[in-house]
Amino acid sequence: MTDLPAALPASLADPVPGPGAAAAGPSRTRPRPTASLPAVRRSWFGVGFGTGLGAVLAWMLVRTVLRMSELLTLLLLAVFIAVSLEPVVAWLCRRGLRRGPAVAAVAAGLAGVLAAFVALVIPPVSAAITALTDDVPRWRSQLHDHRTTLGRLEEHYHVIEKVRRQLGSGGGASEVAGGVLGAGQLVISAVASTAIVVTVTLYVMVALPAIKRFCYRFVPGTRRARAESVSEEILSRVGRYMLGNVVTSAIAGAATLVWCEATGVPYPAALGFLVALMDMVPVVGSTVGGVAVSLVAVSVSVPVALATAAFAVTFRVAEDYLIMPRAMKFAVDVHPVVTVVAVLVGGSLLGIVGGLVAIPAAVALGIVLDEYVFPRTDRA
Repeated sequence: MTDLPAALPASLADPVPGPGAAAAGPSRTRPRPTASLPAVRRSWFGVGFGTGLGAVLAWMLVRTVLRMSELLTLLLLAVFIAVSLEPVVAWLCRRGLRRGPAVAAVAAGLAGVLAAFVALVIPPVSAAITALTDDVPRWRSQLHDHRTTLGRLEEHYHVIEKVRRQLGSGGGASEVAGGVLGAGQLVISAVASTAIVVTVTLYVMVALPAIKRFCYRFVPGTRRARAESVSEEILSRVGRYMLGNVVTSAIAGAATLVWCEATGVPYPAALGFLVALMDMVPVVGSTVGGVAVSLVAVSVSVPVALATAAFAVTFRVAEDYLIMPRAMKFAVDVHPVVTVVAVLVGGSLLGIVGGLVAIPAAVALGIVLDEYVFPRTDRA
């Protein structure tokens, strides 16, 4: 017999388990070692290229959003108007109207309100233009009469000569033409923005139920019912906010009407309507309305104009810090301090539109905190 090798592999040196090995104990077979995979190392070039590409894409996205900021603001305003008018549309639908005719009825009502405002404003504006046209020859004669105030001003400052010199040179004519073109572009931009807001508002009002169903599908089915209830509560609060805003604007218009009647300022109905419409625009609306009423009051006397300006400032302060916070607390259950701070922050961020949507945004944030955040922190 040949001798066996002195050293055998471990797999051959271990005895082969027989039929009774399972009862005797576990197998002594050693597991085979697995081959380790080599570690994947990323190069500095790949890391830098990915980081730079992400930064470039983020920069392009920010630039695109900034370029579209005006359009996005108009879309936000249209959606807010549609959501604010939803309670009226829903009320008409509950009375038996289909959604399309209900939206048409609401749009017709708003158009009627604007038509009434225009009908009140056109007579005083046309009368003022006619009076200005009739007074131009008288002013020209006074400019050449050195015994009048305008004549003495002309003799001292030589206004007519300076105007002729400016218009005679190319700079004056180009500046006038540039001003006319700028005013025309401003009018065209305002008309286009109004058309965009009106069109998008009507489409959103008609398709709002379908839009809500589409958005709810992004929520998992187990949490969809709760998300729907929270969203409906937010939309209801937004509608009540708009109702409160209409009430405060009506109070401002009525107060202006009473003041104009008491002080003899002409066209009190038109001015009250103007103040009520402008007051619906937060931050600057009531200020613009007060300035307009004060300018009209100059036709009565300067003391009446100063008293009207003081009345407008006093009412603006009372409205911002007394009337509107209390009305908003009753309508949407928001603390007055939150109302004032939300309007100031929204106006500083997005201007008029930001001030308009600031209180609904604060309401939505409060509802989300009450429903999702505060319960978790209380349990913790």
